[in-house]
Amino acid sequence: MAQVGEGTSDPASGQMAGGSTPHKARVAVQFADFEDRFDSTGKALSTQAVMEELREVLKGKFTADVSIVITKNQNGPPQDPPINIEVWGPGDYDETIEKSQVILKTLTNENVQGIEKLRLDVETGKPELLLEVDRNKAIRFGLSTQQIGSTIRTAVFGSDISTYKKGDETYDINVRLNKEKRNNIDEILDQKIAFRNNKGQLLNIPIRSVIKDSKERSTYGSVVRKDLNQVVTIYSDVTSDANGNEVVEILKKDLEKWMKSSEGKEFKADGYSFAFTGGQEQQAEEMSFLSGALGFAVFLILLVIVMQFNSYSSPTIILTAVVLSLIGVFLGLVITQHDFIIIMTMIGIISLAGVVVNNAIVLIDYTNLIRERKKEELGLNAEDWLPDNLVVESIIEGGKTRLRPVLLTAITTVLGLLPLAIGLNIDFIGLMTKYDANIYFGGDNAMFFGPMSETIIYGLTFATFLTLIFVPVMYYLLYRVKRSLYDKTDWKNEGLEEE
Repeated sequence: MAQVGEGTSDPASGQMAGGSTPHKARVAVQFADFEDRFDSTGKALSTQAVMEELREVLKGKFTADVSIVITKNQNGPPQDPPINIEVWGPGDYDETIEKSQVILKTLTNENVQGIEKLRLDVETGKPELLLEVDRNKAIRFGLSTQQIGSTIRTAVFGSDISTYKKGDETYDINVRLNKEKRNNIDEILDQKIAFRNNKGQLLNIPIRSVIKDSKERSTYGSVVRKDLNQVVTIYSDVTSDANGNEVVEILKKDLEKWMKSSEGKEFKADGYSFAFTGGQEQQAEEMSFLSGALGFAVFLILLVIVMQFNSYSSPTIILTAVVLSLIGVFLGLVITQHDFIIIMTMIGIISLAGVVVNNAIVLIDYTNLIRERKKEELGLNAEDWLPDNLVVESIIEGGKTRLRPVLLTAITTVLGLLPLAIGLNIDFIGLMTKYDANIYFGGDNAMFFGPMSETIIYGLTFATFLTLIFVPVMYYLLYRVKRSLYDKTDWKNEGLEEE
């Protein structure tokens, strides 16, 4: 779908500017569903690959005064782009734009890989015709500035005066000057305004008679303010093979180096500042919220297991296993070279904590049960301590008995999430009706939920090792520490062997 003049604002800027934009055009390409989209080799075609190919094909095809931007359409509420630099200062808007253009030129000359195209959110070359009304003359005629402006606007843009209906269709009737006259300032100013003055007299006077001066100039399309400051934003999307966070870190270092130059020192001396916002700011907020949610979840887990075990050692072991399971998550992301997706990866980590806690509780609870049985066999009280060799036997027996439940929990969870992680799609309705499963890999669901499922798979695989190896070892070490502090039993006089 191609649009010219209306609805052509850049969706990557996060600002849906209204009004007529005859100097802009926008072409939206809608792709077929993923399972129906293949290239010449029969492989599923990625929209990112098409976007990169378009960028390469259109690069250098147009003159310098034509700007081509290719970006992915946004679904849902507008979001700021990954590269978003806000510039503000004490000067007027024109000076702020000049300072922003200096930064834009500096970063463009650095030629950082991964940047789609840096640009300002302000249109600086918009032509404007400024008409100054002679208010004294207008008052003498009994004419208001609103009437003058409305007449000029009707002449140029037109005014809907009625509707015309033909069949089931309704058409607006718009009245304005013809093309030759509305593009001629003299014709516009020579037209007459028909009105009644405050005495009821019908007057017809030319617009020119109440216009003191007219001049043409170039201006900007709009003024953006944030916290009462006039702000100019430098923004850009990143290419599909680049990581936005890494690109931003490179840009930060380049600007730090620039601030030490003469231009940068002058920029700071004039009272101007800049800040990286947009996607970076949103990621920081999301990370803060999800980190708080993870901390609260861990606190609730701690509260439950302390009440269950009535001890501090078992909760310590379980929570340590939860924290160490993050090693598996980060190790898996590093090995597979996948990005850390703030929302979905953090949701996966929160979900992972529940599974790891469950496996650790199953193992520790059964080991405690075996210890209590051995105490009963030896005729010891509940507060008495077992010798080390019997504790080791309890740990080994508990590990053997609970090995199958722990492995089954981990294996079934991993296998259940594996299709979502690799993007396996099966049409079960088609399989039952047409005997065609239409199996394919990838799709929008895999792109969205894939990071979450991968996080759980990596973390749970590593956490299973922790549950079967680390938890028993830590259980035994903490038992030795507690017994050395509180147990005063002389096992040789008690007649019990100890290793």
